[in-house]
Formats: sequence, C-alpha cells, structure tokens
Amino acid sequence: MTDASKREQLLAVYDDQLRGTSESADVPTSMDGPVIRVEYPSRGFVSYRTLDGLDSAEIDALIARQRDYFAAKGQSVEWKLRGHDRPADLPDRLRAAGFEPEEQETVLVAESADIAERLRGRDTVDGITIRLVSDRADFERIAAMESTVWNDDWSWLADDLVRRHASGTDIFVAEADGQVVSAAWAVYKKGTEFTGLWGGSTLAEWRGKGIYKALVAVRAARAVELGYKYLHVDASDDSSPILQRLGFVAVTTTTPYVYKPA
Repeated sequence: MTDASKREQLLAVYDDQLRGTSESADVPTSMDGPVIRVEYPSRGFVSYRTLDGLDSAEIDALIARQRDYFAAKGQSVEWKLRGHDRPADLPDRLRAAGFEPEEQETVLVAESADIAERLRGRDTVDGITIRLVSDRADFERIAAMESTVWNDDWSWLADDLVRRHASGTDIFVAEADGQVVSAAWAVYKKGTEFTGLWGGSTLAEWRGKGIYKALVAVRAARAVELGYKYLHVDASDDSSPILQRLGFVAVTTTTPYVYKPA
C-alpha cells in the first residue's frame, strides 16, 4: 500500500468513526441539521461529519445559529474545523460570523499493533516509574505538574481527570523519586475502534530522555490489549514530528474556531 493510499484509508476511518456523535459521548447534545451541538457545562462545541448538500446561504445561517444559540446562554462555542472540510472557504465564513482561529494541530492516526511493535522494549526509562493511577491525589499532582509546564493555573485538570477516569479513561504518570515529571491518558472511544492519546507534557528538565515515547508505548500496548485497532492524536507542532517518526500518519489538520460573546 502506498503512503497516499494508507493516508486515505486512515482518514476515511477517522471521518467515519470519530466525527459526529462519537465526539459528544456522555455529554448533553442537541441537533441542528447536520451539526451536533455539544453542551458542556461552561461552553459549547460544534461537531459534524459533513456539510455536503448545503448551499452558501444555508451554511452561513447554520454557523450563525450555533453562535447565537450559545451566546444566548452567555457561553463561548468552538467549531472544530478539519483541514479537509468543505467548502474550502469555510474558514472565511467562520471568521465573518465572529469566530477566531486558535492554534492548528495535526491529526495523526496509526494502527495500535504497529505502534506497540515498533516501540517494543521502549516502555521503560532508567530512573523513571510509569504507573496507572486512579486516586484524586495523583490527579492533583498531575495538575500541579501541568501548571509548572505551562506556567499557568491548571488546577481545574484534577476535576477533569476525575471525570475522565470515571468514564473509563486510563491515566498514567511518570515519576522520578516520587515526583511526577510527566503524565498522559488514553481515551477509549466507545462504539469505535479508536483510542485517543492525550497529555504527554513533561517537565523541561526531563525532556529528551524517552519518557514521552515510553508513555506512547504503554498506551499502545494497552489499546491492543483492550481490542482497539487505531490510535489517534491531535498533535502540536512539537509532538507531531516525534509521532510521525514512530509511524503515525498525518491525515488532516484540526483548528478550533472559537466565538466568545461580549
């Protein structure tokens, strides 16, 4: 199989399984034509599989309705745009409606068994203990680590990890002498063949030692164990090259377009 055909195959599986209702599992939603309004407690999120069949005026009206629906609730809303979405001028239409783009990420997909095999023996790092955690105290330690990495208050993450763990997410920490130096989690998308890989931030002094790869290896092996065929990552510019060298395939991009009411 050529690289191009492999990418097309993985993109088709991604579109079929990870867009629409699978992006809104366990969260209140409502429908408006082809889009799903995902109603988180403090913000909105717009998901869809395709806008095919709508003309320009219908698309503009659809965008405006999502903006106005959440603005009436005093909430911001994210329209998650993929790089291959149509029409091609959809970014311009979102901007015209008051949505502003945030940082673009690369959507990477790989087969779990392939990554697990490529990283066989890379799931350990000298001086580092990687373990699966489930206690709030560990979630608070992860939040403190993230606050240091990003030089911002990430205390909210502890509650988020409690919620994720309750829904079946596996959360891993990497520790050195009892200090959390990195953390990552695996989100098993129910009703699909996908495991989402999230997190992976590492304290600056511990980067470049193989911890990030070890966390990928552990989660890939776990996905294989649980029967999830594919791995998926929305990767930053820092992590995307690393993951592509490990065998992940860049299938598209994703950019959050966000409207914030006055």
